[in-house]
Amino acid sequence: MVLFDEKKKFLMESDYEYTLQEPNEPNFYRDVFPYTEIPKCTFNHRVSPMDPPDEIWITDTTFRDGQQSRAPYTPEQIVHLFKLLNKLGGPKGKIRQSEFFLYSETDKKALRLCQELGLPFPEITGWIRASKQDFSIAKDMGLKECGILVSCSDYHIFNKLKKSRGKAMEDYLNVIKDALSVGIRPRCHFEDITRADFYGFVVPFAHALSNLSRESGVPIKIRICDTLGYGIPFTGASLPRSIPGIIYGLKIYAGYDSEQLEWHGHNDFYKAVVNASTAWLYGASAVNCSLLGIGERTGNTPLEAMIIEYAQLRGTLDGFDTTVIRDIADYYEKELGYEIPANTPYVGRDFNMTQAGIHADGLLKDEEIYNIFDTATLLKSPPGISITSTSGAAGIALWLNRNIFIGNTISKNDERVLKLKDWVDNQYAKGRVTTIGKEELWEAAKNLCILPSSH
Repeated sequence: MVLFDEKKKFLMESDYEYTLQEPNEPNFYRDVFPYTEIPKCTFNHRVSPMDPPDEIWITDTTFRDGQQSRAPYTPEQIVHLFKLLNKLGGPKGKIRQSEFFLYSETDKKALRLCQELGLPFPEITGWIRASKQDFSIAKDMGLKECGILVSCSDYHIFNKLKKSRGKAMEDYLNVIKDALSVGIRPRCHFEDITRADFYGFVVPFAHALSNLSRESGVPIKIRICDTLGYGIPFTGASLPRSIPGIIYGLKIYAGYDSEQLEWHGHNDFYKAVVNASTAWLYGASAVNCSLLGIGERTGNTPLEAMIIEYAQLRGTLDGFDTTVIRDIADYYEKELGYEIPANTPYVGRDFNMTQAGIHADGLLKDEEIYNIFDTATLLKSPPGISITSTSGAAGIALWLNRNIFIGNTISKNDERVLKLKDWVDNQYAKGRVTTIGKEELWEAAKNLCILPSSH
């Protein structure tokens, strides 16, 4: 059948429907995933078109997946972070949803406290066991949407569930029907999709869900779960690892709109951020993230990173309040005792810190030379200088201007700068190898009588 697509303005072939393939043996894609070697990145040069949605947004899993690699948050800590998520997402609610566990009384208490805040965003959604009883619990707690785990790869279907593809699909559909029967909007988590037989299982299952959605009148979402971070963003990469191919197939062959597709990635191969951006570009409206990227193993897609990606792709922050990123980082370090690696982009202590004298000299002349953007205004994190043996006079001058002579500018040739530089050089001449801390520099400036009178 050939139909005119009103959105794409093309005549589209729509008569082919992929059916479930039931192999006698599981397909582990051993050529791609040999296990005793690094996975292979293969190409077939089939190019899927970029198709970014009209609207894109972020969803949050800090209180679900983000709790699976650290001590659980207390209800009070969750409430504080939830408020920060609301402020961070801005008046348009660009952080659209946040998912919660519903297992324990502590989980339920945290959820109720966040509900009592009456905030329109993020919408609170659930993550529960796939049983009709638990769906009823979610409904009783006033939730409209819950996540349901539906593992897709033969690694999970054959080796974990010990089922055939047909039996797994049948059981998944029955569970989803249970959720619909109690009035819960299902969000189906297609676990391990980047190792799954895409056209032999994923698309037929997604097509069955699409039919169920039409029959029930309830929009069923798919969370595209790159469980082990195998996803590849490259043009012409082949399935099952191709992110463009996955999203194209779900839209074209399973009939899913962008608003029903959500990317959930992990950082095992350092691709969490670029993979999430690729998902946006090729047609998924939502990317699922956690604060600071905290999550199982190498972590999830960092939420703060995707805000910066959003601004780069759309040319606007669209209401996101990026200054809250600093507040969140400070809360994690000072209140939760979480140590953020110093070089972590946007939130680490040293992400815009320079040590080299030549860079410091550039910052003195024009901050824009060596700073990625106005981090002081946008992230409440002005560029800084760390004093080492390579800082030179320019580094000393920059440190003094940032820490002592606030609002004033003294040059690298200033007598006070040269006096402190001599002291620094002497430290390293004696064999020191560590960075000189702020307190030491303050004490040295005091002893050398170069502090302004106000100090």
